[in-house]
Amino acid sequence: MAVQLIRLGLRYIMVVCLEKNSQQMLDDVRRKMFDVIQNQDHVFFNRIRTGDLMTRMTNDLDLIRHSLAWISYNAVDSIVIFAVTLIYLFTVSWKLTLCLAAVTPFILIITRIFSKIIHPMYVTLRAKLSSLNTVAQENIAGNRVVKAFAREEFEKEKFDEKNREYRESNLKAAYVGAKFTPIIDLLSQSLTVITLLMGGILMINGEMTAGQMMAFSSLTWALANPLKNLGMLINDIQRFSASSSMIIEIFYSQPTIVEHATAKEPDHRLHGELSYDHVTLKVSGHTVLEDINLHVPAGKTLGVMGTTGSGKTSLVSLLNRAYDVTEGSVSIDGINVQDIPMATLRRSVSVAMQDVFLFSDTVEGNIAYGNTEMSFDEVRACAKAADADGFINRMEEGYDTLIGERGVGLSGGQRQRIALARALAMKPSVLVLDDTTSAVDMETEKYIQHQLRSLPFPCTKVIVAQKVSSVQDADQIIILDGGKIIERGTHEELLQQRGYYYSIWALQNSIEEVEPVGA
Repeated sequence: MAVQLIRLGLRYIMVVCLEKNSQQMLDDVRRKMFDVIQNQDHVFFNRIRTGDLMTRMTNDLDLIRHSLAWISYNAVDSIVIFAVTLIYLFTVSWKLTLCLAAVTPFILIITRIFSKIIHPMYVTLRAKLSSLNTVAQENIAGNRVVKAFAREEFEKEKFDEKNREYRESNLKAAYVGAKFTPIIDLLSQSLTVITLLMGGILMINGEMTAGQMMAFSSLTWALANPLKNLGMLINDIQRFSASSSMIIEIFYSQPTIVEHATAKEPDHRLHGELSYDHVTLKVSGHTVLEDINLHVPAGKTLGVMGTTGSGKTSLVSLLNRAYDVTEGSVSIDGINVQDIPMATLRRSVSVAMQDVFLFSDTVEGNIAYGNTEMSFDEVRACAKAADADGFINRMEEGYDTLIGERGVGLSGGQRQRIALARALAMKPSVLVLDDTTSAVDMETEKYIQHQLRSLPFPCTKVIVAQKVSSVQDADQIIILDGGKIIERGTHEELLQQRGYYYSIWALQNSIEEVEPVGA
C-alpha cells in the first residue's frame, strides 16, 4: 500500500509538472515563431499562405504540447513498467518470461509496418487541414468581394470540398488505426493465454510454485498494457512528427533581408536626400527594375508614374528595404540604406499604400499605431492634414470608434485618409504615398496636397500615382516603363516632350492630343 501511494503521488506530481512545462514550452515556441514571422520578408509570405501559418501557430503547436504533456509521459511510463516487470519475472521463472517475451518482436514488426503506413497519411491530413483553414481565412477576409459578385454558393461548395477532403483523410487514417489496433490488442492479450498454458505445464512438472504462478498472473497486465498502448502511442507520435516538421520549417526560417553587421545609428535625424545609383532589382529571376539612376534633394517632392507593372511600387519599396537591390545601391543622405538599422530606417521612411489595412482598434489607435506616445491633439492634427477629421467627428464615438479588420464600415477613401494620417503621425524623413489618394474625390485630393506642402516637419515626399493631378506640382516627375525610366522632368517639361506623360495628361483632361514633337 505504501509503494502504491508513493507511486500514485509521484505520478500526480509528474503529470502536473509535465502539463505546466508543456504550457510554458507552448508559450515560448509560439512567441519565438511570431518573432520569426515578424522578421520575415515578402518572399516568405508569398510562399506560405496565411491559413497555413495560422494552422501552424495553433493546431500544430497544440499537438506538440499534447505530445510533451501526454505522449512522453505515457511512453516513459509504459517502457519503465514493461522493463521492470520483465526483469522481475525473469528472476521468478526465466522459461515462462522468455515465452512471454517471444510475443514482443511480432508486436514491434506490426508497429513498424503501421508507422510506415500511417506517417504519410498524417502528412496529407495536415496539408488538408491547412487548405481548409486557408479557404476559410480567404473567404472571411474577402467577404466584400464574395458578396459583390454573389458568389456565396460557390464559396460554400469550395469550402465543402475542402472540408470533405479533410474528413476523408481523417477517416482513412482512422480506418488504418482501427485495423492495426485489434491485432496489437490480440497479441498483448495473448500473454494471459501463454501464462495459463505454459505456467500450468511448468507447475505440473514441478518447475513453478503456486505463488510464482500467482505472481505471473498478477503482473501480466504490466506487460500487456504497455504493448496495448503501443498502437495509440505510435499513432500520436506520427501526428507529432507531421506537425513538428511544419513548426521546424517556420522556427528556423531565415529572412533574405537582414540587418547588416555594419549598420549603425546615424548621428542625426535623416534629412531625406534620396539617391538611386545604377539600381537593378530582380525578383524570382524576373527583372523588375533595370539601371535606375535618380537623385531627389532633401525636402523635395518626387512624382512617379507609369503603366501597371512598370515597377513603381518596387522602386519605392527599396527605400525601406521591403526588397534589397540586386545591383547598385539606394542611399538616404548619402548613407546606404543597408547600413542603417532596420528599425531606424523604417521609422524614417513612412509608407501609405493604396491597399489599406486597418487594425481592429479605435480610429485614434490606428492613427497612432507607429507612435503610441502621441497626444490626442497630435493625432487630430495628423487627421486634419489627411482630411479625415471631419468624417471621424461625425462617427458615433469620434476618435474612440472601433473599426473592424481591413476598415470594415469605412469607405475606400476614408480608409485611405486614415492610412495617410497614420503615415504622417510618424513624422518621417521620407513620406511615400503609393497611390494613396486614388479613392478620394478631386476636392479632397487638392486639400491633402495643400496640407502636404505645409507639413510641420521637414520631409521628402515620393508620390506614386496614376493621376496627373496627384504629381503635377512635384519638383521632379519620372515615368517608368518596363522597369526603366523613360521620361523625367517637371510637369511643364514633360508636357513639352509629348510622350507618355503628355498622353495621360491629355486623356485625363479630355484634350485631343497633338502630334508629338518631331513626328
